[in-house]
Amino acid sequence: MLSYPQPLQQVIEELERLPGIGPKTAQRLALFLLSRPPQMAEDLSRALTNLHAGVQACAECFNYAAGRLCPICLDPARTRQVLCVVETASDLMALERAGEYRGVYHVLGGALSPVAGRGPEDLRIAELLARVAGEGVQEVILATSPTVEGDATAEYVRRRLREEHPELRVSRIALGLPVGADLDYADQVTLARALRGRTPMSD
Repeated sequence: MLSYPQPLQQVIEELERLPGIGPKTAQRLALFLLSRPPQMAEDLSRALTNLHAGVQACAECFNYAAGRLCPICLDPARTRQVLCVVETASDLMALERAGEYRGVYHVLGGALSPVAGRGPEDLRIAELLARVAGEGVQEVILATSPTVEGDATAEYVRRRLREEHPELRVSRIALGLPVGADLDYADQVTLARALRGRTPMSD
């Protein structure tokens, strides 16, 4: 059985913990780093060490930010009257790549999932309601993933918004996305069409 020196094996095992990285890919990456000058591994190590220290949640929308607010919330050209609700910052970035949307966002931090033990109190729904009440929002676009959990989350958020703001327009992105897919894996054209084709959510 092939056995690597312990330091190399440790790197392989750590890389395998990353999503989408299997044993063979982890071995290739570790061997590649070993074959390069030590400076490359040192630069990577430094960047990873600084990751959590240098990136935080935006105080407004909970996107990734280097300071108190993310670039989107700091952009004066963005319309504050339209707010797009997403599950994760990765979903936000996918919608941004589509280049169709010029409003602001709100990152819930996941989707409702009884199996995972994640209820409404575990998401940033209270913060969303506070933003809608205090920022003059006229439309909320629910852009959760087209999964069972994403649909349940969208329906729950819609009900909460309707209870507190019956005059608010609440819409859902068009279901041109594959059922069960994450927004992060959708192409830009599909996401742009989904935003343009959003439909009002009725009671």
